[in-house]
Amino acid sequence: QVHLVESGGGPVQAGGSLSLSCEASGDATVRSTKTCMAWLREATGKEREVFAGIQVDGTTSAVDSVKRRFTISRNNDKDALNLQMTSLTPEDTAVYYCAARPTPAMRCINFSDLWSSESYYDYWGQGTQVTISS
Repeated sequence: QVHLVESGGGPVQAGGSLSLSCEASGDATVRSTKTCMAWLREATGKEREVFAGIQVDGTTSAVDSVKRRFTISRNNDKDALNLQMTSLTPEDTAVYYCAARPTPAMRCINFSDLWSSESYYDYWGQGTQVTISS
């Protein structure tokens, strides 16, 4: 079992920045080199979207809508997954979740093809609300 807890959400004005964090505990941790992780978000009335992922070796992927504004990274000292968000717009308003996929291998298989699929991950956190006001 893996327990994920997101933090750092809140209200922000458009154009501002916000940092989210996800702490993992249980059978797999962020510090572990055998966990792929991702950030997802779900806006009201829309499907949940995986928008950024990070492979075991630190390779990252992101969808075009956030690629130049959001940065996903690991903080091994704090055993946390981070998300740095800049140039926020009201369209970024959503509940933000982190997800994890433990792997017995040195890399998550098919990560480059499947990282953006929610079903690729085995564990999800409860989410943190991010609200961007114009």
